[in-house]
Amino acid sequence: MSVAVPLEKLRGVLAERGGGAYLLTVGDDASPHAVHVQVAWDGDALVTEVGRRSAANAAARPSVSLLFPLRSADDYSVIVDGTAAAAAGGGERRLRVAPLRAVLHRPAAAPDPGASCGADCVPLLSPAPKSDR
Repeated sequence: MSVAVPLEKLRGVLAERGGGAYLLTVGDDASPHAVHVQVAWDGDALVTEVGRRSAANAAARPSVSLLFPLRSADDYSVIVDGTAAAAAGGGERRLRVAPLRAVLHRPAAAPDPGASCGADCVPLLSPAPKSDR
């Protein structure tokens, strides 16, 4: 089941969790790189300070994810997929992540066995449909 939810819903969910998340990028050798970061909203994007390796990874491969972990055993984690770019005025180590997709996720039986997610997932922000060009 996929339900498009406005960006405001994502703002509310993240406000409840505070700013701590894991930023996931991919290195030149295709290996994953995960670091803990503090994020904040800047307009419709999330911004964070990162180290040299995360900045280089995001510059070369701008598709990134932010993982906001569980707060308790029965909680959902929040996974935000987005596109990263250097934030204006922040130098090369400040990233601006434009959210493209977000879900609440937890390891549990899927409420809808036909859904694309094999766990208990709740879409928060769905990607915009691609236009025919």
